[in-house]
Amino acid sequence: MTTKQKAYIGLGLTSIIWGTTWVASKFGIKQGVPAFELSSIRNGLGGLLLIVFFLFKGQKLPSFKEFKWLLGMSILLFVIANGFSTYALKDIPSGLAALIAALYPLSVVVIERVRYKNTKITALTFSGMLLGIVGIAIVFYENLAVHNSAGYFIGVGVSIIAMLSWSFGTIFIARNKMDMNPYYATGWQMFLSCFFLGAFVIASGKAIPLSAIPHATWMAIVYLIIASSIVAFAAFIFTMKHLPPAIASLYAYVNPIVATVVGSFMVDEKLSLPIFIGSFVTLAGVYLVNRSMKAQKHEIVPVTDADGM
Repeated sequence: MTTKQKAYIGLGLTSIIWGTTWVASKFGIKQGVPAFELSSIRNGLGGLLLIVFFLFKGQKLPSFKEFKWLLGMSILLFVIANGFSTYALKDIPSGLAALIAALYPLSVVVIERVRYKNTKITALTFSGMLLGIVGIAIVFYENLAVHNSAGYFIGVGVSIIAMLSWSFGTIFIARNKMDMNPYYATGWQMFLSCFFLGAFVIASGKAIPLSAIPHATWMAIVYLIIASSIVAFAAFIFTMKHLPPAIASLYAYVNPIVATVVGSFMVDEKLSLPIFIGSFVTLAGVYLVNRSMKAQKHEIVPVTDADGM
């Protein structure tokens, strides 16, 4: 088997595993564990494993300046983006949550345009943004018949906040880079976030003892850590090294489809033709936006789900 063939296998693993991450998180929450607690445990253990691995590889502890940067990124990417998106899964389907998260390139374009004036809203960009909004609207209204409650609207709103936080984090990273191994930095960001997320749970009074966490939830957490944070993470690194970025980033368009299909089997989420159509329309819009940005040399490369979003 050639290296390129292995890279495509890695791309497949990344796409499938990170798509099922949404369903695994929802499955864990459905067992009665608070969303922030599940996210705190997952990020804490997964981040610690990454930190230990890279320390053994010879990485140094972060300097004070690096630590402040890591703390800020942790709040944007893992406390708000990951924590809120996990919280939203209480009330909305995992496929919809994954689709909303996939919209972040659209918000990055708007933020860059409004704040920095360095991107152009071309006809292609506008078409992509319009398709993304229309696609999400189709999925939203199709699910509304089943999830017609205040919680559903709250879940959608929380997911949008999480997506926007991921967008701001993406822009901040691009404009304030640190000379750190990005995967080692991700480990620190995940680990630091567990303390904030844990504090939220304790403050809410809804935290449950670790001994009271159901076996099924622990299995979901183990899957999230081993499959998502280690196996898929390693596959993604290998894919990025041996495939063009445009191909390696295709996993971001597959994730929501995987989440939608697997969610229908694992957690009894609604699956219908309009949902499929809406999903494809949304992802087509995201693709067009990325294509328009590439033409302007501002391509938005999807970030890893070790991100957790």
